Amino acid sequence: MKVLAFDTATAACSAAIRIDDRIVAHRFAPMARGQSEALMPMIVETMADAGVGFADLDLIGVTVGPGAFTGLRIGLATARGLALAAALPVAGILTTEAIAHAVPAAERTGHTVLAVVDAKRADVFVQRFDQHLAPLGAARAAAPGELAAWASERLLLVGDGVAQVRPYLPDARVWPGAGVPDAAIVAALAQQRWCAGTALPPAPVYIRPPDVTPPAPRPSCAT
Repeated sequence: MKVLAFDTATAACSAAIRIDDRIVAHRFAPMARGQSEALMPMIVETMADAGVGFADLDLIGVTVGPGAFTGLRIGLATARGLALAAALPVAGILTTEAIAHAVPAAERTGHTVLAVVDAKRADVFVQRFDQHLAPLGAARAAAPGELAAWASERLLLVGDGVAQVRPYLPDARVWPGAGVPDAAIVAALAQQRWCAGTALPPAPVYIRPPDVTPPAPRPSCAT
């Protein structure tokens, strides 16, 4: 199976090509903004590195949230457009899950993994996983102070929101990885979930309403 995966949901932009069980091309760049201009050139370059075209692909994988409202829209719009043009299925992957799966198995042993995504507000997006990365609940928004309820657990923190929750979980370990989703992980999860029939649809998982609101409808012309 040939999978194109990409991510623009948080503070990075990445793309990867996975063929069967191996990443054959991969690009990653930290990026607080500008993903809309960077994503398609990165996809084209990654596919060129792998020597594959859209007609060769079997699946597209993309992060669906939680994350930045604009970043999610960029990634999902691109995935839907490419899927429509190339008649490809799309597998959605949670950002919290992609972040947690970056932690090596040896580091997770005996710990509960807590993925923490910076929500750019006073709260954070969080999701807990057991040492085998089975979810221990759904992704949700939480005030950092709420997480003190988990202080008695043997936690391993991962994600770009760790600094916000660290004061409330002083005994937790911190995984020093990038803390943002990586398309290489998204590709592996997309392939696995698509084959198992458990992939999410390419629809945004916002957790909470976006910061922007649509304009009020214009009044219709009188007849």
